[in-house]
Amino acid sequence: MKPIPNDEDRLWEQHVFREEPEPDFTLQVMKKLDGVSMEREAELNFSVRKPSNTHRIRRMGVTAAAVVILAGGAWFAWDYKVGPEQPAVNAVNNPPLPNIPVPEELKYSYLADDYKRLKPLGLVVNPNIHIEDQGYTLKIEDVLVDRSQIVITTQQTMPDGLNLTGLTPEMGRIHITDAQGREVASLVRDTRSSNLTVERFAFQLHDDIPDEVIVRGELGNLNRSYYNFETQSYEDKDVTVDWSFQFNIDMTQAKSLAVEAPMNNTYTTPEGLKLDMTQLVRTPSGTRLDMNVSLSDQLRDKVREDWADYVNIMYHLEIPETNEYRIFNGIRPDTRHAKFRFRDQSGLRDGGSLKLSETWDPAFVTVDAKDILFVLDGYSIPVKEEKSMEVDLDKRRKDTNFYTFVEFEQLGDRILFYDYNYKPQLESYNLPKSDGKEGSSLVLEGTGTFRNAFNGDHWVAIDTEGKEYPVEVIGYPDEPNNNGEYVADSLKLIIQNFHKENGTKFTLKRVVVDREYRNVDWTVDLPSFKSLPWQK
Repeated sequence: MKPIPNDEDRLWEQHVFREEPEPDFTLQVMKKLDGVSMEREAELNFSVRKPSNTHRIRRMGVTAAAVVILAGGAWFAWDYKVGPEQPAVNAVNNPPLPNIPVPEELKYSYLADDYKRLKPLGLVVNPNIHIEDQGYTLKIEDVLVDRSQIVITTQQTMPDGLNLTGLTPEMGRIHITDAQGREVASLVRDTRSSNLTVERFAFQLHDDIPDEVIVRGELGNLNRSYYNFETQSYEDKDVTVDWSFQFNIDMTQAKSLAVEAPMNNTYTTPEGLKLDMTQLVRTPSGTRLDMNVSLSDQLRDKVREDWADYVNIMYHLEIPETNEYRIFNGIRPDTRHAKFRFRDQSGLRDGGSLKLSETWDPAFVTVDAKDILFVLDGYSIPVKEEKSMEVDLDKRRKDTNFYTFVEFEQLGDRILFYDYNYKPQLESYNLPKSDGKEGSSLVLEGTGTFRNAFNGDHWVAIDTEGKEYPVEVIGYPDEPNNNGEYVADSLKLIIQNFHKENGTKFTLKRVVVDREYRNVDWTVDLPSFKSLPWQK
């Protein structure tokens, strides 16, 4: 998988190409499940990045898959037990949310609960931005604010009155600064599903927050995608408008309604990954844990250069007072993911640490919970560990289906290929473009059982003349099996630009393994509190 070039591009990619259930589907599930995660984060599947119009084709299948995932997730949320001595996973015990009206565009989204928590505290700002240019309209009416994050919700419409989405590549042109123009917030990833009527831009505030911040937007480049009935295909159209705006936000109330607790807890794993917890921040809309991640020289020599894009910390929280047991990250039964996830890689340029922040939604972790125990369960990181196998397409039997003609095993992972075909190559965000030759790329089909995380894996194919071909992995792992392995029943490896004329024999090599390590032993009592200011 081709690495994402920088932090900003990676954030764009995560938002633009995130596949989500349709909003009406989300609404129905929300009515059935209260407090159950519906997130379908990109990290839960093999890295698949396609152009936006490809997503239209695939959305029906993605939604169907989400139904299965959610149904299983609901079962585990209430009945799954982590072990014989570990408590059942219970619902959080939060008081009912205020019964206040929610703007129609937010009513059936995850932002509705945040709105209900923040509005009575004076932490929802309406800058009353309404801009129209060439018939294209931008509205900003609801900005959700706390000491930790600022979430800007926008509505865009086209001249025909239909909603316009796809502003996300412009997010880098929204800045939050102090009076001197210094940036005081950075883009953060909101992992929750959105709807089609509102686009959101989330920012995590830095530690030194002024009493007033300035939000400045320089939006102007719109990418419209529409269906051309004459050509019977989707087409893109670039539009340039002037959607510049600026407004101020008074942060004094948000700063006063927060509890910050510095931390100094450190642990180094046997392989040399070091974790430093630096701060716990509680706000009305969530609890945020900040930590730094660094590598020993020995481990750094073993991992791929872009390890910070893929490193994943797996942990769970135990809250005895409310009998809560919350599992975070990785692909395990009843796994949750932080509402906001932030990675700051700027320190790596000077040999420093990767800064990580995870903000837990009150729907998953009671916001006023005391005596929270953090338990490290493991981590995954892409490690350079090569292994290859020889592939001979002629060995596939044609008289039966599901006949394994290629087997691959490495570090507890096992892949079986039973079929192949040639399909037209779709342009991929992660891999080089097509070589322009006629013909279709080779696709290997099979199944995989994995003990490792595989999101940061890297594969190549080498033909008999020594030429290398990039490989894209496509597949959606199911819940772990009884052995704790991740299973992908429909696994595809696309050998980009490998055509029929390239022959039937080649070498398939995995050069990087997204290793999952469980040999850890670290627990931390997170800072508690005497009182919470927003409850007074």
